[in-house]
Amino acid sequence: MKKYRRSLLSLLLALSLSLSLTTPWAIAASPAPETTAPVETAAPGPVVVEKDPIESQILQEMHIEATAAILVDASTGTILYEQEAYEKRYPASITKVMTALLAIEAIDRGELSMDQVITVGSEVTRDVGDGSSTQDIKEGEQLTLQDVLYCALIASANEACNVLAQVVSGNVDDFVALMNQRAKELGMEDTHFVNTHGYHDPDHYTTAYDISLMCQEAMKHETFRTIVTSKSYTVPATNLHEARELHETNALVSTWRITGYYYQYATGIKTGSTPEAGYCLASSASKDGVDLIAVVLGAENPTNEDGTVNRLQFSESSRLLDWGFNSFSTRTLLDATYFAGTIPVNLSRETDRIGVQATGKLEAILPNDLDPADFQITPVYDAESLDAPVTKGQVVGHVTISNGDTVYGQLELVAVDDVSRSELLYRLDQVQNFFSQLWVRVLLIAVGVLIVVLLLRWLLFGRRRRYGGARRKTYRGGHYSGRRRRK
Repeated sequence: MKKYRRSLLSLLLALSLSLSLTTPWAIAASPAPETTAPVETAAPGPVVVEKDPIESQILQEMHIEATAAILVDASTGTILYEQEAYEKRYPASITKVMTALLAIEAIDRGELSMDQVITVGSEVTRDVGDGSSTQDIKEGEQLTLQDVLYCALIASANEACNVLAQVVSGNVDDFVALMNQRAKELGMEDTHFVNTHGYHDPDHYTTAYDISLMCQEAMKHETFRTIVTSKSYTVPATNLHEARELHETNALVSTWRITGYYYQYATGIKTGSTPEAGYCLASSASKDGVDLIAVVLGAENPTNEDGTVNRLQFSESSRLLDWGFNSFSTRTLLDATYFAGTIPVNLSRETDRIGVQATGKLEAILPNDLDPADFQITPVYDAESLDAPVTKGQVVGHVTISNGDTVYGQLELVAVDDVSRSELLYRLDQVQNFFSQLWVRVLLIAVGVLIVVLLLRWLLFGRRRRYGGARRKTYRGGHYSGRRRRK
């Protein structure tokens, strides 16, 4: 009986060991050698260093004398300054940037050409109200498309915009629909046009931010840039008009109309004014490889004590541009020198951790009084550990840099070395993973229970059946005799 009990205990012990395979015995079976990775460590998952946002005194001190304003880095779209920039305002003649943009895009697509001759259509004076800025373009007059573009952008002629509309779309209504469609494509969500030139209409509106988007797109075209930086232009005599001398309305570019506001770095763009919109200017400037776009809306023109007029749309625009050039610079926030620490590595005899660093380069335009070293850096790993083999440069997560609610971007985190896989540890891990599956464990338990039940049944009932019919032997008179045992 003791023999059978020992067998039962051995079987139960073997079953218990088989069910304990979910423990990491395979990895512990072969200790890894001491790691050669950097000593620094970082816990897997998000690692956030809590810091209060760093405030810029430069931003707090700036204010523009206008109802709305914005300053944007043209190459990146970074907003450097905004003042009521998302409030709806009337754009006046800055509308003509969109009109010219659509015509120039048609030229770039090969649908029109700058030197093609246009015969002015019947809608030339549509919505051109009293007091509008015009160049007296008449129905039936013949001009080149280039002449019409200069009339619209340099001299701000309202009827020239209607001419462009008919050339591009066939009629003004379809062109205005195209203006609104293009505005949506550019992300100008708070803009609605009802005419081609900006003559006042309560339902014709935009925002300083939307204007900056429109101007960024327009300034990508060489033809547009050439026109808005021109101080003057001569339209040759036509079949209905003598030669016209056009002069730029933007005092940052030209001193012909207004003096005292010339800005040496100016490269455009467009003026606009109505009694309802106030005095407006979308301007651009380039200095030391930096391109800025400024929008000032709703400025006033107060009269000084000496009787001179202070044209704030120009003075505030140049002040905003100067402030942008002097107060901001492009800084490197993160690059490949950033080391995030180490991350555990499984299934290798070479090392149990590997170094992780950033890849690439992240730059941003910042106020000069902000130091990127004070920003929050947050590394995030894709997994708590890596399974060998690991390849140098393998992406294992990303790192984000921010300042308060402002997120400047992120770079990928990569492994700094190659790590080979131990085939023995890999095979043992596969076995471990197999036996850790729920259905396998349930099956093993069921088999074990069945074996125990059968063994117990054999121990309890098998012996009785075996010996139940045996004869009891007795020694009588020199020989054995037997009789059946009573049940």
